[in-house]
Amino acid sequence: MTPTTTPAPSRREQLKARQQAETQRDKRRRTWTRIIGALVTVIVVAVVGYGLWTAIPEQGDTQRLAPDFTLTTTAGTSVTLSDQRPNPVLIYFNEGAGCASCTMQMAEIEKNPGFAEAGIEVLPIVMNSADQILPDLQQFGVTTPYLLDDGTVSKAYDVLDKGMHPGMPGHGFVLIDGDGVQRWNGNYPSMWLDPQELLDEVTTRLQ
Repeated sequence: MTPTTTPAPSRREQLKARQQAETQRDKRRRTWTRIIGALVTVIVVAVVGYGLWTAIPEQGDTQRLAPDFTLTTTAGTSVTLSDQRPNPVLIYFNEGAGCASCTMQMAEIEKNPGFAEAGIEVLPIVMNSADQILPDLQQFGVTTPYLLDDGTVSKAYDVLDKGMHPGMPGHGFVLIDGDGVQRWNGNYPSMWLDPQELLDEVTTRLQ
């Protein structure tokens, strides 16, 4: 008996098979592209959501006697908190040297006359030396002397570890009334608070 042989595929059949294989590969590629795209979208949404969540301001009303302190300033003078009475004081704790948004915040506060009109003394406090922070103040045109803290005052006001760097203050404010009572505090991880909004926040609590 003569063995049967399978005829070789014709050129047309070979071309059709190749096209079908390419179609399957394209389909699998599109499927994986959609899956990867969906995963990337989920990751981006999660990252953005986390960023928004961590940037939510933390505020609180308090009624405690504010810890007194005396600190030297970038102007070579010294400032004692209790000496500011009976004027209310707004302490501005921030990350200091290298934080452009921190220095810009103070520059914009200086431009708002409402703080002086309300008799509010703004005291910016940083954990830097004068040599470290002065270039930043000059760059942004800040004229208010900065108070230089070794961490003692920041710790007393519980503002350490509230920012981007461990062991450093975050971007926050503490309001102290004319009697030396701490009335309000706010921490802003977004590294910015509109000065007028800040003024409205503190003047409301001084009424």
